[in-house]
Amino acid sequence: MISSIEELQKQMKTKQEKSAFREWFDSVLFAVVAATLIRWLFFSAFVIPTPSMENTLLVGDYLFVSKLHYGTATPVTPLQIPLTHQTIWGTEIPSYLEWIKLPQYRLPGFTDVKRGDVVVFYLPVEHPDAYQKYGTVLPNLRPHPLDLRSNYIKRCVAQAGDKLEIRGGQVYVNGKVEANPLRMQNEYFVSTTTLVNEKNVFHKNGITDYFRFTETYNDSIASNDESGYIVKTTQALAEKMKSYDFVKRVEPIFMSKGLKEPHLFPGYEAVDWNKDNYGPIVVPRKGSTVDLTPENAALFGEIIRNYDGNEGVSLEGGKITQNGKVLEKYTFRQDYYFMMGDNRHNSADSRYWGFVPKDHIVGKAVFVWMSIDPDPTRFFNKIRWDRLFRVIE
Repeated sequence: MISSIEELQKQMKTKQEKSAFREWFDSVLFAVVAATLIRWLFFSAFVIPTPSMENTLLVGDYLFVSKLHYGTATPVTPLQIPLTHQTIWGTEIPSYLEWIKLPQYRLPGFTDVKRGDVVVFYLPVEHPDAYQKYGTVLPNLRPHPLDLRSNYIKRCVAQAGDKLEIRGGQVYVNGKVEANPLRMQNEYFVSTTTLVNEKNVFHKNGITDYFRFTETYNDSIASNDESGYIVKTTQALAEKMKSYDFVKRVEPIFMSKGLKEPHLFPGYEAVDWNKDNYGPIVVPRKGSTVDLTPENAALFGEIIRNYDGNEGVSLEGGKITQNGKVLEKYTFRQDYYFMMGDNRHNSADSRYWGFVPKDHIVGKAVFVWMSIDPDPTRFFNKIRWDRLFRVIE
């Protein structure tokens, strides 16, 4: 009896020693699995690295992106290290294997992507044959699987089926003026009578993108004897600039209609579009059919070849062929969206690389939970306290 009790105590002690390690291992494993599931199913955290969405979102903003709004998409590339994206932390080593590819499905969401939504999505043009066409606009372009392409954040300005046009910097959808974002940023010419104390004037007002010139920047904006600054800022701050006694005038800068801008999507030679005068174009909608004219072939060719799940498609001489047969009509297999940055003159968006397919949508940007000023000269007050827990509009 005593022997049996002693043996039982030894077994319990051994089991306790093993369970300590198991408890640690199980805790780590549970944390990784839970974080992976939360990141996939519910929401992800992102940081803003570029100024393309200023002043709505600033460089250094940390935000939560809801995947529940539009529905979570199932992974296409299942063989990847948890909690990584494209590469292993701190290295250039790929964090995934393409040995297995799964079809993508989207779980039911609360809503569809709507005009005005700030959306995170995978950059569509990160496929093998895109660099030659888009390498000038996106010099760091690298091919990746669909669900591991670079995360971009822009505002949806036109949804599936919309007719979009930009006239003089103003977006029109279906023939009507589209409301501008509250903190949308444009380019302005600020004519001054003297040099400006940049820190006290521009930095104090949150203007970080500016430069001074002494020669004519644009004959339609500045005369030969004028000097001043080109600044990227909001309309409200541009109006505030007018109140300074050393400012003669403040004028928005837009490219003239008919002035063709290079590297603009769709790259059709017959159109003379630019970032401020663009379109009109119709955003593809699932189930809609278009005639494939040379103009439409340029506009929709990449969709048919790269994003709609077709095989054997090639583009040549303004014609689209599939398995050697010329396509005269085409019916789209999914919805598409037109995305633009709120910093309208400093954003590589749909105006330069085209439509965003629905299967590239990641989620809706909901709110900023932290914001850190990246300015290296600011050692104190790095946290932008006024931006914490700000809802994204």
